[in-house]
Amino acid sequence: MVMKPKIRTPYFEIGTKNYIYGDKVLEYAKAADKAAEKYDIDVLFITPAVEIRRVVENTKHLIVLAPYMDTLRPGRGMADILPEALAAAGAKGVVINHCEKPMSLPQMKKTIDRARELDFLVFACADTLEEAKAIAQLHPDIINPEPSAIIGGGNGVSPMDYVKDSIRVIKEIYPDILVEQAAGITNGQQVYDFIMAGSEAAGAASGIMNAADPIAMIDEMIAATRRAANDLKKEQ
Repeated sequence: MVMKPKIRTPYFEIGTKNYIYGDKVLEYAKAADKAAEKYDIDVLFITPAVEIRRVVENTKHLIVLAPYMDTLRPGRGMADILPEALAAAGAKGVVINHCEKPMSLPQMKKTIDRARELDFLVFACADTLEEAKAIAQLHPDIINPEPSAIIGGGNGVSPMDYVKDSIRVIKEIYPDILVEQAAGITNGQQVYDFIMAGSEAAGAASGIMNAADPIAMIDEMIAATRRAANDLKKEQ
């Protein structure tokens, strides 16, 4: 079994959702892979289960996550997503509780327990500060606390107070949980601003997928992550 990767911060996360499929997923993954190498930034790439193996086999630098998994074990369970199958395809982790695929707290706990069996990274989404605190008790690797009202809307999490508050409430419970901001990011400057405000990562889905030039936007956002990383070092 492959040990889960240690993520260097600040990192960048890309979600394809179902904006793209087939060959387009591989095209974007290769662009992200190239930028990850060019800027020496860890890049998480979240893509539908049916695309995971091809992305993993054709890239070298991406940390590929599944958008969801069920908790069944090998055997019966027609159409469920088997955790072992995701691992065999090359996934290094799983997303839980995205607002487009919400889960109850007991379901999240069960999924985290299964993920730990496979040494998977767990990337948890939270809709409110209260939910972020509840999920933090389950000790996922990453929490992305973003109000669902602005996901996919390109509005950016505002104000920066929200970023700082979410980091504080999560870190008070487990300081080693990484905190990312990803809702509504549409350009590299926002990526830079969030990381400089204390977020350990930034990410985008619609901000890349709906951009005029998605390939160029992938490069711009990962470049901004590197710029923030460099500027944070100067401040130390």
